[in-house]
Amino acid sequence: MDDIGSAAGVTGPALYHHFAGKEAMLVAALIPVSESLLEGGRERVARHPAEAEAALADLIDFHVDFALANPAVIALHLHELDRLPEEPRRQIRRLQRLYVEEWVGVLTLLRPELQPAEARVLAHAAFGLMNSTPFLGGEVERRRRADLLRDATMHALTGR
Repeated sequence: MDDIGSAAGVTGPALYHHFAGKEAMLVAALIPVSESLLEGGRERVARHPAEAEAALADLIDFHVDFALANPAVIALHLHELDRLPEEPRRQIRRLQRLYVEEWVGVLTLLRPELQPAEARVLAHAAFGLMNSTPFLGGEVERRRRADLLRDATMHALTGR
């Protein structure tokens, strides 16, 4: 709570004056993030209607930039999502599934040999790779980390 409060410019306990409790704060943080990822993913795909490889590169850039800018949100999601009440958890999962399907659509266009379920496996694997940022140290400069994550993700998804 202190970390969240600090990021908002207040003390951790002061957050409780604005929210009904920890669960309400988590919902207020995680739903907009999921909505933003979905909207951003849709925008990236729409930029390249006939170019699956360009769409994939844009999706990867988008997600790597998000992951590097928001490691605390990723860690919060990993540790707290399953503790939310059922309805907001279902809403967040639904938004996430829609985001994944943006990736699946691009992957199945780029790699027609993949069934949608196979593309979904690859998309989730890519998220695991890109979302590893909360666990990365600062010994590698941010721009270089971004390049490494982009290259590794592209290779994982395309084999090249």
